[in-house]
Amino acid sequence: MKASPSDQNELLRLQTADTRLSQLDHTVKNLPQAAELAAMQPAVDALRARWIAATGEIEDARSELRRVESDVELVEARKRRDTDRMQQTSSMKDVQALETELTALAKRQNDLEEIELTVMERVEGLEGALAAIEAERAELESRVQQLEAARDAESGAVAAQRDALARDRATIAEALPDDLVALYEHQRSRYGVGAALLLRGVSMGSNVKLNESDLADIRGAADDDVVLCPDSGAILIRNEESGL
Repeated sequence: MKASPSDQNELLRLQTADTRLSQLDHTVKNLPQAAELAAMQPAVDALRARWIAATGEIEDARSELRRVESDVELVEARKRRDTDRMQQTSSMKDVQALETELTALAKRQNDLEEIELTVMERVEGLEGALAAIEAERAELESRVQQLEAARDAESGAVAAQRDALARDRATIAEALPDDLVALYEHQRSRYGVGAALLLRGVSMGSNVKLNESDLADIRGAADDDVVLCPDSGAILIRNEESGL
């Protein structure tokens, strides 16, 4: 393939842009905030599981408290009814029966109120534990939000750099012959480097000094011949620093 030395030299600018684009892509994929967020995720999940368990436990306790309170209300209503009946009846037999029932109801109420107090204390303890978990969760969520904001800001800044560089890269490529760009893309996709400078006999594509036989072949090539590096496969760019 033939290409003017100036066009071949432009491939170095194209390779520099592609190298920088790859670096920016790597940066976006390896942002420190993303790594920290990933490391925090197990703690976030564990805290969420604790919160779910705590809310479930406190809801069960509150339901139990409501049942006990309802039972107390029923006993109190039964006591009021029996007291009213005692005041209205003249039968000693009925009075004795009602007194017996009122005694049993009083004991039942006392037992229920003790249970109610115990459950209330449990609810209070569970509410305190839940409040502590929620405070811990709020602190962790605040840190997550800070990291996400920092990650998004840095990602946005890198994306802006990448967009500008991609436009510059497109401008460089559009000014070059299609067949030359196609060869560059082919070599870059296969070997990772599309074009490299030959600097004092060393291919910057492989960072290896070429042997005399390869250098002799390159010396024999015309200035507009497109030469490939025997080691890296990259298009070798020759200039006054190539040591030929």
